[in-house]
Amino acid sequence: MVSKPANIQPDLSTILEHARKARAADSTTSPNIYPVFAQIPAEFLNPSSAYLKLSAKSKSKLSFLFESASSRETIGRFSFLGCDPRKVFKTGTGHGPEIDPLTELEKELATCRVGKITGLNLPSMSGGAVGYVAYDCVKYFEPRTARPLKDVIRTPESLFMLYDTLVAFDHFYMTIKIITHIHIPEGDLLEEELKTLYREAQVTVSEVIETLQSADVPLPPQPPIRRNQQYTSNVGQEGYEAHVRKLKEHIVKGDIIQAVPSQRFSRPTSLHPFNIYRHLRTVNPSPYLFYMDCKDFQLVGASPELLVKSENGRIITHPIAGTVKRGKTREEDDEFASELANSLKDRAEHVMLVDLARNDINRVCDPLTTTVDRLMTVERFSHVMHLVSQVSGVLRGEMTRFDAFRSIFPAGTVSGAPKERRGVYGGAVGYWGYENDSMDTCIALRTMMVKGGVAYLQAGGGIVHDSDPYDEWMETMNKLGANMHCITSAEEKYASMEAEDEDSGSDVNKGYQPNANSNVHLGDGS
Repeated sequence: MVSKPANIQPDLSTILEHARKARAADSTTSPNIYPVFAQIPAEFLNPSSAYLKLSAKSKSKLSFLFESASSRETIGRFSFLGCDPRKVFKTGTGHGPEIDPLTELEKELATCRVGKITGLNLPSMSGGAVGYVAYDCVKYFEPRTARPLKDVIRTPESLFMLYDTLVAFDHFYMTIKIITHIHIPEGDLLEEELKTLYREAQVTVSEVIETLQSADVPLPPQPPIRRNQQYTSNVGQEGYEAHVRKLKEHIVKGDIIQAVPSQRFSRPTSLHPFNIYRHLRTVNPSPYLFYMDCKDFQLVGASPELLVKSENGRIITHPIAGTVKRGKTREEDDEFASELANSLKDRAEHVMLVDLARNDINRVCDPLTTTVDRLMTVERFSHVMHLVSQVSGVLRGEMTRFDAFRSIFPAGTVSGAPKERRGVYGGAVGYWGYENDSMDTCIALRTMMVKGGVAYLQAGGGIVHDSDPYDEWMETMNKLGANMHCITSAEEKYASMEAEDEDSGSDVNKGYQPNANSNVHLGDGS
C-alpha cells in the first residue's frame, strides 16, 4: 500500500521560486539540495520507541540514535535518529582505503549545497553524515605518530553514514520533525521534474509518519541471559601500574609532560546491544548518549565530553580532566567535590590541558577571539565527578570545520598508550551536517563496542609527575564502573524477567517497554 503524501514544508512553489532565483544569479553555486519536513506531536512517542519502530523496517541494518541528558532531571532539547542511509563509506585495512577519512567526507559534503529558505526553524542537525573517527586516525592528521600497531578488534578506522532522511524530537515543544531532502539535478530546472521529486519526498515523509504512529513497538530479540561472565583486561592491574611508573620516568627525564594510558576490558554478553543502551541511558545519563548499529558491530555510549562543535562560525571544545568517584551521601558527595576542586594534582593536569585546548583552537581560529568561557567547574555524573572547562574561538575565514576537527583531534585528555590500536575509544562520534559549519562531536568515552557477542570497554587517565600508580589504576576502574554496572544490572533485570515469564510464556521484552514519559530523553544539549 502506498502511503498518502504528507503535507510538507516548504511548499513546492517556494522551493521552485528559490531555486530559479539562485540559478539565475549563479548556476555554479546555486543550491542543489532542499530540506523539507512535516511535524507531528510527540506526546505518545519517545526516541527509543521511535527508533525501534523505524529500525525494525530497516533494509540496510544501519541506523543511529543520538540523545542527551546531563542528569535524570535535565534533558537536551533535541534527539535525532535515522535508518537506511543513502550512502556509507568506511576506511581502514580490510574495510576501505587507508586515507584521511575527513578528506573523503569533506569532498562528499562539498557536493551538497543546501537551499536556505527562511522561516523553517530546522534543528542544526537536519541531514548529513553520522559516524565515527577512530583514535588511530590521528596518524593521518599527525604523520609523526604513524606506526604499525596491533589490531585486536578489527573494525573500520572510520565509518560515515549519509542521511537524507531523519527524525528530530524537540523536547521543549514536544514535537517531532520528519525531515528529508530533495536533490535537484544540475542543468535546466524543469518544473515537472521538481514536482516528481517533491511528491517522492512527500511519500518518504508519509511512510515514516505511518511507521511512527503504528501501535506496536517491535522489541529487539533477546536470547537467554548468560550471567556471571568475566571481565578480562588487556593489561591487568600490575601491567597498568607498571606502565604508569614507566611514564613517570619519562616525565622526570623531560621526555614528555603528560600521557594518557588506558586499559580495555572485554566481556561476553548475550544482551542485545540495544537493550544495553536502553539500560545505559537510565543508569548513566550523559550529555552525549548514542547508539549506532553499524551492521557488523554496535556502538553504545554515554560520553561526558564534547570534542569539538562548530556553531555559527564559533569552534567550541570542553576539556575534562580530574576525576573522583561520587559520594554515598550528599555530604560525602560535596566533600569529594571540594577535594577535587582543590586537588593540586588534578588542577595542574587540568590547566595543562586547557592550555593545550587554547593552542589547538588558535591553530584554526583568530587568537583575539579565543576565550576560556568556563574554567574548572565540577560536574557530577552518575558514578564520577569531573573538572570541566570550555574553550572557544571564531574560525578564521580560510579554515573549515574539518580543519578544526583535525586540530583538536585527538583530545589531549585521551592521548596516550598502550601501543596497540584503540579503535573507537578515544576517537570521536558525532555528525557533520549538510550545512557548511554544522558539526557536533563527542569523545568516545564511556563507550562500549559490541561485536560477536563480546562487549569491549576502555578507560584511561592522565599521568603527570605527581601521579600515584594505584590511584591511576583505580581512576580507570571508577570510569569503567558505569558501563560495567550497566551490563551486569541489565543482565540481572532480564534474567529476573525470564524467570518470572518462564511459565507464562510471555516475551521477556514486554516488561521493559520504552516509556513515552521517561524522564531521560535525548538531545544535542542545545
